[in-house]
Formats: sequence, C-alpha cells, structure tokens
Amino acid sequence: MKSRHVFLVGLPLVLIFWSFSNNHLKLDTSSLYTSATAVNKEFYDATAFVGPVLNSTYFDVRYYSLAITPPDSFLTFREALAFKESQGKFWKVNSLGYMGKYQFGMSTLETLGVTDSLRFLRSPRLQERVFIKNLRYNHEILEPYILKYAGKKVGGVYITESGILAAAHLSGPGGVKRFFKTKGRKSNRDAYGSSVKTYMKRFAGYDMSEVIEP
Repeated sequence: MKSRHVFLVGLPLVLIFWSFSNNHLKLDTSSLYTSATAVNKEFYDATAFVGPVLNSTYFDVRYYSLAITPPDSFLTFREALAFKESQGKFWKVNSLGYMGKYQFGMSTLETLGVTDSLRFLRSPRLQERVFIKNLRYNHEILEPYILKYAGKKVGGVYITESGILAAAHLSGPGGVKRFFKTKGRKSNRDAYGSSVKTYMKRFAGYDMSEVIEP
C-alpha cells in the first residue's frame, strides 16, 4: 500500500517535469533564423569581409547561420564552391601550387594585390576578401555574357549568373568566353579534369545579389 502511495504521488511530479522539459527545451527555429539573419547582415559588408569565416577547427553560432541559410544563397554557393576546390581548407596547397580555401594561383593573387603567399595562407579573412574581389572582377568582365545568356540553354547547359561566375573561378573569364563563342562545344578543363561546363551545371541557380554590386 505504501509503495502504491509513493507511485501515485511521484507520477504527477514526473509528468510536470516532462511537460516543463518538453516545452522549454524546444529549439525556437524562428528566433534562431532571425538572429542568424542578423549575423549574416552584419558580415555581408560588401566593402570588407563577406560572410562568417567557417573553419573546421571550431564550432560556434555562425555554423547555425550556414545550416539554416537558404539553399540558393550566396553563402551556400561560396561554401559549396570552397568544398569542391579544397574541402573548405584554408591551409591547403595542391600539387600544382594552388592555394587556400578557393585554390588561387600566385599569378591571380598578384593581379588581385596579394604578393605574400604565406600571409595569404595564414589569413582566412584575407582569403575571403580576395575571393569576393575576384568574383566581382569576373562579373564585371562577363556581365555582357550574363545579360545575354542567363536563362537560356547553351550546349545543353541551363545558364545562370552563379554558374558563369563559378566557371570563371575555374578557368578565368577567357574560358567562359570560349564556351559561349563556340556555343558550348569547347569547354576548358583544369589539370584535374573539371570543366567549365561541369561548373556551370553544378553551381547554377544561386542568388548572387548580396555580393555583386548593382
């Protein structure tokens, strides 16, 4: 009888505790999205560093920002391209000497104002700035092609602004121009077999408006 009494008294306490836990430990995704959006806006300063530096050596609230970022956003584009280039590793140098998260060659870096390769590898923020600078440089050169071909099919590929810019990152603006001038018949490849056409397909449909100046 005593054990039954203890059970009857204890049961409501268990239910109260469960109810409290269930209601108070839920993740408020709406507030998380709002705060993450605020973080993104803070970092999306087009004149400086764009986006949070994501590094596998630490974990903080900025990872939530990436996790809930819309799949067609610039941040998603940036990290997808970085993963393809280097698995997102800032310190990576490949067998041909291309460096960093986005695998820049030294000649391109010098064009963009970087002369110290060691400083470049040691600075994630510098790498992100250089990536944006190169993206805008390619956009300026290729804007006539973006305006002419975006939304159309060329060589069996649906053309988008982000696809063109990703392809330009791979082969430079010249490789993209060659693709369009040959109507998609000639698609430059890098030393590892990646082609302009592949990059146009793989990185199509991202929204670049947050970083490309009007």
